[in-house]
Parts: sequence; C-alpha cells; structure tokens
Amino acid sequence: QVQLVESGGGLVQTGGSLRLSCAASGRTFSNYVMGWLRQAPGKEREFVAQTSWRDGSTDVADSLKGRFTISRDNGHYTLYLQMNSLKPEDTAVYYCAAKSVGSTWLARDTYWGQGTQVTVSS
Repeated sequence: QVQLVESGGGLVQTGGSLRLSCAASGRTFSNYVMGWLRQAPGKEREFVAQTSWRDGSTDVADSLKGRFTISRDNGHYTLYLQMNSLKPEDTAVYYCAAKSVGSTWLARDTYWGQGTQVTVSS
C-alpha cells in the first residue's frame, strides 16, 4: 500500500521559515515524479515544486523561486520543501504527491498525502 506522509507544517510569522517533509513508501518510485502542491481556502490546488526520481531534475513554480527549495533523500524516498521568507499568501494546505513520469498531477493514479497545514501570520 502506497503511503505519502507529510510533516513539518505549522504556524509561523511573516518572514519565517518552515521545512516540510514527505516520507513515501509502499512501492518503488524510480519512474515517478514527486512534488508539492498547495491549496488555499477557496482556491484551486496549485503546483509548488517537483523532482524526478528518474533523472534528478527539479522545478519550482516561478512565483516561488528564490524562496522555496525542493530536495530529497535518495536512499529513503523522502522529499523536502524548504520554505523561506514566508508570506501570509503562502498559507495553505501543502500536499505531497507522486505521479508517473509524463502524467499530470490530477491523473487518477497520482498518489497523495493527507496534507499539512501551513499558516503564515502577518
């Protein structure tokens, strides 16, 4: 059974930092892309960052580059999201997800974590 378990969310003041973690288990993810998406109240889920386990490439949403960094532990299928200089508009539920290479995040066979709340106070 595939599991993606996020941790590290919480309440932080504007300008602060948080590091989210996602531990994946239950299958081999060598042909998967893993990433982070977020959803704020009343808004659609949006892409934050991703990394390919196959070729090591990474990508961060343009609007978040310079503040957010995605990284991973190759030996344990663990994903991280370092978030710096946080702003109130970063407040959202952050989801860890895994999709097949070439697929979309909204595909039926995408795996999702339960989400972790990040709240940035002004």
